[in-house]
Amino acid sequence: MLRAMIFGVSLAALAAGCTTTATPDSPQATAVTPAAVAESKFATSADGTKIHYMVSGKGPLVLAIHGFPDFSGSWDKLAPALNDAYRFVAIDTRGYNLSGQPTGVANYAMPKLVEDVQAVIKAEGYDKATVIGHDWGAAIAWNYAFSHPETLERLVILSVPHPANMGRQLQAAPQNSNYARNFQKEGSENSLTAEGLAGWVRDPAEKAKYVEAFKRSSFAGMMNYYRANYPSAPDPNAPAPTFPKINVPVLVIHGMKDTALLSMGHNDTWDQVSKDTTILMAPDANHFVQHDAAELVNGTIRAWLDLHPVK
Repeated sequence: MLRAMIFGVSLAALAAGCTTTATPDSPQATAVTPAAVAESKFATSADGTKIHYMVSGKGPLVLAIHGFPDFSGSWDKLAPALNDAYRFVAIDTRGYNLSGQPTGVANYAMPKLVEDVQAVIKAEGYDKATVIGHDWGAAIAWNYAFSHPETLERLVILSVPHPANMGRQLQAAPQNSNYARNFQKEGSENSLTAEGLAGWVRDPAEKAKYVEAFKRSSFAGMMNYYRANYPSAPDPNAPAPTFPKINVPVLVIHGMKDTALLSMGHNDTWDQVSKDTTILMAPDANHFVQHDAAELVNGTIRAWLDLHPVK
């Protein structure tokens, strides 16, 4: 059994979203496939919170979850790489953009975030899905795999280590968690602005969309992710946490210039998975690897999904 591999991708061979038109006199000339149109929809989670999502394409369901500070638009470049062959969903997690914004730390605890994902899958009429997550979205995706193994087909993780390895990450670079500890403090949301949260976005037109999405969001809700879920410093005397093995193929992608999460956090991920585990390290990408190395990330995800077909 292949447990882990690190591989490169030929981007030219992975272009997705349309077929190339041959010359007019070619007997195999084909028409360009029209781009799938994204639709704005809502699902209702188990606790009544409305979860907004964008959806396009037809085929096996692939659901993507953003992190902080981000929104469903994080996946705008991935969508056309997939939605010619997959039903692609990008959600706004609770507290963000057009999704519901319940008050109180308890409303952002991980079990509720996991059930938001399940609600969207059910709203789309599917029994199973591939789940993709980045940052807090990756944490939700890991926990979805533990909570709903019966509905998970494949798992794609960007940046965040498996929870079994997170303690090692925190011990290796405790200073990297200082920002999260500050976010946990009461009133931390008062120092946030939409413009400041969008400061990492480079493209001016894209940044304007982020600013508008953040203006619609709950800053307190964003901070409640950290208050409810960010792990405490590990106790060296405590037994190592254990988790159910993940019984679907797993793809992990990490930007090696990430200053918050170290690449070593992904070592031994394959020990937590009973199917094949693929690790891709993007040497020139930062934490927002899906933006910094969009072609590599999108091409890799598409090729990997195609290599792991579902029934």
